[in-house]
Amino acid sequence: MEKYLYIALFAPLLGSIIAALFSMRPKMLFTGIITSALLAVSMIASLNLLHYVYTTDAIVHLKLMDWIVIGNLNIPFGFVVDQVSVTMMVVVTIVSTMVHIHSIGYMDHDKSFNRFFAWLSAFVFSMMILVMSDNFAGLFIGWEGVGLCSWGLIGFWYHVADREKSSDVYKSPYSTLSPFSSISPSFAANEAFITNRVADLGMLVGIFLIYWNIGSLQYDDVFAQIGTLETSLVVAIAIFLFIGAMGKSAQFPFNQWLANAMEGPTPVSALIHAATMVTAGVYLVIRANEIFTVVPAVGYFIACLGALVAIGAASMALVATNIKKIIAFSTLSQLGYMFVAAGLGAYWVALFHLATHAFFKSVLFLGAGNVMHATNNEINIKNMGGLHKHMKATSIIMTVASVALAGIFPLSGFFSKDLILEAAFGTHAYILWLILWITAGLTAFYSFRLVMYVFHGEENFKKFGYHPHETYPFVIAAMTPLAILAVVAGFFKSSYIEMITKKLPELDIHVSSGTFWVLVIVTLGIALFGIAFAVFKFRKDETYFSEKIKEKSFYKLLANQYYMPHIIENVILKPYLALSKFSWKNIDLKIVDTIVDGVAKVIYKSGEGSRVIQTGNLSSSLRLMIFGITVLLVLSVALGIAK
Repeated sequence: MEKYLYIALFAPLLGSIIAALFSMRPKMLFTGIITSALLAVSMIASLNLLHYVYTTDAIVHLKLMDWIVIGNLNIPFGFVVDQVSVTMMVVVTIVSTMVHIHSIGYMDHDKSFNRFFAWLSAFVFSMMILVMSDNFAGLFIGWEGVGLCSWGLIGFWYHVADREKSSDVYKSPYSTLSPFSSISPSFAANEAFITNRVADLGMLVGIFLIYWNIGSLQYDDVFAQIGTLETSLVVAIAIFLFIGAMGKSAQFPFNQWLANAMEGPTPVSALIHAATMVTAGVYLVIRANEIFTVVPAVGYFIACLGALVAIGAASMALVATNIKKIIAFSTLSQLGYMFVAAGLGAYWVALFHLATHAFFKSVLFLGAGNVMHATNNEINIKNMGGLHKHMKATSIIMTVASVALAGIFPLSGFFSKDLILEAAFGTHAYILWLILWITAGLTAFYSFRLVMYVFHGEENFKKFGYHPHETYPFVIAAMTPLAILAVVAGFFKSSYIEMITKKLPELDIHVSSGTFWVLVIVTLGIALFGIAFAVFKFRKDETYFSEKIKEKSFYKLLANQYYMPHIIENVILKPYLALSKFSWKNIDLKIVDTIVDGVAKVIYKSGEGSRVIQTGNLSSSLRLMIFGITVLLVLSVALGIAK
């Protein structure tokens, strides 16, 4: 099985290198085809490993080479394929393969076609390093790799000018206080990168604490000894690791970058939201479950924060009009669901929802890309409408994905989301259950609000002169497997539970049969109500909110993302800029530069003064030599007398 491990891991890297060799040349269809083919090879290898792990209960553990060996520190470059990592490998490679194929059509006319696929395959390779590593150091390398690749992909269209430019005066990209205003791709990429670097500092501290107290970063060693440490120390480790997860998975207060990351090409959004970047934080908590299990209080905090993010993001999606940001807010909300499950100890449930979510969310983003291409890159859903008869395949696929997102039986979202609600109720976290239950209704509503605005109602796009059309057949073909998985993935629940609970702990949930069916019915009921209300409200493109309601404070609160951009600008960005300017003018220029320049001037002046003795005259040199010897003799005598 080792050969399959090598293939699954390094096939994306090979594709990235091949595409990078031609990155500065005009579009070569070959780069898109070869990278997609190599991703398909990686997917097949991952599926083979899944079959092997499922049927044999064996774990593939491979040490590639020694990596860092300094004193007692010995960190190998090793990989492990177990029930957790192989689940992630399959999800990542399936979604990535279809995204690569879709991208061939989406980026068809882009002049940087080759460069795009070099970044995209490198993104997948970094994620594979992250999920397959057998130690925290290797995980961190992949962690930073996806951060770097996301920066390159979010800012892929870096040549697009900033909305506001100034070389001296600070102008905030959030100055309009609107979540729908455009910012430059460069700003979005830098925001995502810097935000994650801040959070990653916390993760690094957690990793340092692990090594300092255990002496190893290997998962097996760490998890075997974590229970021997003081509780306060384990709390610190868990908190610092979770700070890193908060950044990657865009949990509050690191959530702002996720919606702005929509400035990148749409296939990038599909990959970030479904299979790579944002799922890494959830994976970290799941992988380090034995650390978080020791400190259930930290786990409960994670669950509470997840519930807050779930309902907060869902409420923001209610009023958003940017098609990609609606789906981005949805991702943020569903990540909250996953963290609730993980925080309550239902780690396998969190991983199950991560997998099902990857399938229907990737379809939604890829479908949004089709819609944008068909309408000259229009992003406002109110400027669309009636696209179903022009884009029937995309309409059907996105509708199916929306039903899955809403959690309607028998689609996959129903099974995974229902398990999370059951876990919340069964662990007596009734407030969290109520929040998630309300969020389920909001999710169904905003999902079909998008479907109705885009594909049904009045053809608002006509006033803008758009001539919508369906995308290439092979693009639809790439979306179809993901849509099918969004439908049927839930039926693999029993097999999945049988496999994953051999690695992850089962949560002891106390829910009677009668209570279970009541929970299922009320959850399904609120989701169906949300869908029905959206369809009824928008079947004729009726006004969603009247002008009077738009003046209400609650609408403004949601439209401005709870004023988080405003808070970030005034509490963090502007004070930090003022502190930086003060430090530059008063510390760097007046103190640091004065000291450095003063030392240089003293040395220069002393050298200039000493230059007069370099006359080249032998008599002068002898006199100076005798003078120096005399001074040394006097000093020697003086020191001798002093002793």
